[in-house]
Amino acid sequence: MIATLLRSLLLSSLFALFSASAMADGLKIGYINTERVVREAPAAISAGKKMEAEFGLRNQELKRLAADLEARRAALAESGVTLSETQRRAKESEISELTLVLQRKQREYQEDLSLRQAEENSTIIEKANAVIKRIAETEHLDLILQEAVAVSKNIDITDLVLKMLSNDK
Repeated sequence: MIATLLRSLLLSSLFALFSASAMADGLKIGYINTERVVREAPAAISAGKKMEAEFGLRNQELKRLAADLEARRAALAESGVTLSETQRRAKESEISELTLVLQRKQREYQEDLSLRQAEENSTIIEKANAVIKRIAETEHLDLILQEAVAVSKNIDITDLVLKMLSNDK
């Protein structure tokens, strides 16, 4: 308990000392909302359209398979009483196989989609980081943060990054 209190006191003192020296030196800080950049950058918008075209047909096929599966389940529920035991089991087996096929295709789709999204995001972040470095140099910023609990609009340079990314098309 005392060790934790001493550690907290020491960290607070170091932070206060750092803050005081930073203020004396005129530390300039910028903040980037990375999520917003990845969502609103022109490259992100075009990547979204490209991926929609690339994965749209597969998504439609998955929806068609899911609808077919539901139709088969409903048909079995309706006619299950009139079918023989052998026919009912055969229909249940078809439904089970179709369920497994659908689950496998959904999993493959999600994996492929996640991989492509990660690739596109990586490209966008790489471009954004180059722009951020240019801004840091031209604006003489000492520190740029990408994660923060609270941010003043005075240090948020996200709009500037998005504008420069739009100009770099």
